[in-house]
Amino acid sequence: MSLDPATLEPSHFLWDFADGVATVTLNRPERKNPLTFDSYAELRDTFAELAYTGEVKCIILTGAGGNFCSGGDVHEIIGPLTKMDESGLLRFTRMTGDLVKAMRACPQPIIAAVEGVCAGAGAIMAMASDLRLATPDAKTAFLFARVGLSGADMGACAILPRIIGQGRAAELLFTGRSMDAVEGERWGFWNRLSNDVLADAQELARGLARGPTYAHGVTKRQLDAEWHLSIDEAIDAEAEAQADCMTTNDFRRAYEAFAAKKKPEFKGD
Repeated sequence: MSLDPATLEPSHFLWDFADGVATVTLNRPERKNPLTFDSYAELRDTFAELAYTGEVKCIILTGAGGNFCSGGDVHEIIGPLTKMDESGLLRFTRMTGDLVKAMRACPQPIIAAVEGVCAGAGAIMAMASDLRLATPDAKTAFLFARVGLSGADMGACAILPRIIGQGRAAELLFTGRSMDAVEGERWGFWNRLSNDVLADAQELARGLARGPTYAHGVTKRQLDAEWHLSIDEAIDAEAEAQADCMTTNDFRRAYEAFAAKKKPEFKGD
């Protein structure tokens, strides 16, 4: 099921769509944009529907009011979780995991534009994005151990080591300590730091949206899939994927533009 990006009016976050770029803004700035049961579910459903929404070429995920996301709301999520039975807890943890699955499954590149606090589930959403930009004051914490939980949350034990390495991921997940922006960039968590992170994310997103978006979807899919493959299997999978891309009109357009000494205009087909 696809959504209409021009008319979407979500209940639990802000939505903007222009030039093929959708911007999702977490919007509870007075509390540093924490998540609730309902916002988790709406984000999950929205990213799932974006997999079928070809008009959206790239996605920016950001927060309002100078912070990204402080994680699950202490009063609206953490408190109620302490009173749930085991089946209710498992329904919740599977729902939160389904948000990450939906982010990884949608073919559009997701750019996290992060300011200030990026903690708990906020750090997970940044981690689950494809590209991550941050302001120099950004503070990131996978703080689950600080509230008596494991670092095994929403795919962190699988995805974070792929980004920053096993030892560094283990340190952050065991200690729950805050990682500052400079350290995060040095470790490879942030692609780059920016004093105007949303403007830089928009420029990057518009550039990606003008690119060969079908091919971008293939790149995203293979970046995930090939962690499970041997080198030989990955090479064979990429041969099939690239041969598929060579059947697209975008590939033909690129050749014709090159031959005519012009810049190609990609249309995603």
